[in-house]
Amino acid sequence: MRADRQRLDKWLWFARFAKTRSLAARLIADGFVRVNGQRADAPSKALAVGDVVTVAAQHVTAAVRVLDLGERRGPAPEARLLYADLSAALPPDEAG
Repeated sequence: MRADRQRLDKWLWFARFAKTRSLAARLIADGFVRVNGQRADAPSKALAVGDVVTVAAQHVTAAVRVLDLGERRGPAPEARLLYADLSAALPPDEAG
């Protein structure tokens, strides 16, 4: 994979959207993850800075823009630097 890309399952794990990489792969395989509005078809999907990732978890749906690919799974404050929360930018009446 190119240096400016990262596997989707790995990024979801680094960004702490899943507790393990295998759970991230399961989220993708079960159809709960979209990249740039398209359903992600495989955990190996290449992700780049600027892509918009939507994760429909059990209790919340998060839409984020990828700001960095990351090098490791660090603490939560470090993980939050990998993305910008797009739902936080919406006015309360449009956030759904």
